[in-house]
Amino acid sequence: MTKSLTNIEGHDHSHGLNRFAVIPTADRLNVDPRFTGRGVTIAFLDSGFYQHPDLVEPSSRIAAFHDISGDEIATDAQRPVESWHWHGTQTTVAAVGNGHLCEGKYRSVASDARLVLVKVSKKGRISETNIAQGLRWVIKNRERFNIRVLNISLGGDEDVPCSLSTIDQLAEEAIRQGIVIVVAAGNTTDHAPIPPANSPSVITVGGYDDRNQTGQKDLSLYHSSFGVTAGGTVKPELIAPAMWVAAPILPNTGVYERAEALSKLAAAPDYQLRSLARELEEKAQLPEGIAVGDAAKIRSFVESSLESEKIVATHYQHVDGTSFAAPIVSSIVAQMLEANPKLTPGAVKNILISTADRITTAPAIRQGFGVVNARRAVELALREEHVLKTVGCNAPRVESGRLVFLYHDDEANSVSLVGDFNSWNRALTPLTKNDSGLWFAEIEALKSGSYQYKFIVDGKRWLEDPSNGMKVPDNYGGLNSVLAID
Repeated sequence: MTKSLTNIEGHDHSHGLNRFAVIPTADRLNVDPRFTGRGVTIAFLDSGFYQHPDLVEPSSRIAAFHDISGDEIATDAQRPVESWHWHGTQTTVAAVGNGHLCEGKYRSVASDARLVLVKVSKKGRISETNIAQGLRWVIKNRERFNIRVLNISLGGDEDVPCSLSTIDQLAEEAIRQGIVIVVAAGNTTDHAPIPPANSPSVITVGGYDDRNQTGQKDLSLYHSSFGVTAGGTVKPELIAPAMWVAAPILPNTGVYERAEALSKLAAAPDYQLRSLARELEEKAQLPEGIAVGDAAKIRSFVESSLESEKIVATHYQHVDGTSFAAPIVSSIVAQMLEANPKLTPGAVKNILISTADRITTAPAIRQGFGVVNARRAVELALREEHVLKTVGCNAPRVESGRLVFLYHDDEANSVSLVGDFNSWNRALTPLTKNDSGLWFAEIEALKSGSYQYKFIVDGKRWLEDPSNGMKVPDNYGGLNSVLAID
């Protein structure tokens, strides 16, 4: 039985909450309520969409809709709901829904952000060609709709090096043009993330399970995709809630009709239950004869159905998957950009990475830099004084015969470089902060070979290079960055 946000014995009649309710994402992440994505546009590439009331009431926040197949010319609320509308509707509402159908209870983190919806399926079928078409459209229309964030909760066919993947190359181009791209890692531990989640510069998001509780106690990893990609980078960078996420049930469907009927029965007092059960018998799909039985049997069936169908309120159910962890991170990015519109994709990624918290009991390779910390990321975004013009800080590179290392963290007081090349001695290679806000160090160019290294921040935090996706386990539960010299 799940832990309820409401009194386990009572019900909230205003919007049909039952005792299987889940904690709203904003409460779960302890977000800063001052920022709701105002002035920020998030684009979504997904299988399809529906004009859900949480997106269009009291006024529509959908700035544009584009269907790469040409089958649908608008997200017309009057058109029939198709099976491929579910996923995109749930991801968008998870990121930017305003909770219109639940009086704000399940309002998302970025409830004031605008949306651009890009449907990349043809009757539910998605190919890499479709994803590429969607990415090209977003790049072409970036300035027209002021797209700052792109959420992609789907993937291509197989993991191949970035240089061989058209959608990876398009993702990298979109980031160079100023779009922060957040991608779901995938939901299997059998392989590393696939394009575009394996693209070096995107923010790839895995998942965790907080057991429907607030705070960061007793977290466990979701079965997200992870590992070394074909291009040699390690993914994901972050993990976010991938279970107990409230999402809408699509109106004008049988599921919606049944959820509404079951919620009414759950909220009814015992003395009204049998008469209401007879009235809603067909819509609630009650077994034959149960409507004339005693109230205890009716209530037992209703609550069992609510739990099995994951219904948390009249119009909502809880969902799971990295498809929903990614839009939660996208909504946090919208908060960050509202707080500081000057942030570049490189700065956003570095802030999210530097403020994340690792689950100490879980392997680093499965969680990247750890659990996203929404409040801390926004706080650091507010204080960020420098604009990173590069996608990231760049992995180590040779300049004029010297090997240059860069690290970005405005909050750091000192940074040291340690690795194979200096016997892991923290005193030998300190970094210096330059006028651009980057910590840097130069050493003599190294001989051909493979080297491992880390940064030490403020004398106590040992972490891998956020701008270098090449990593290996460090035999202490963490990761070392890898530098290959030809």
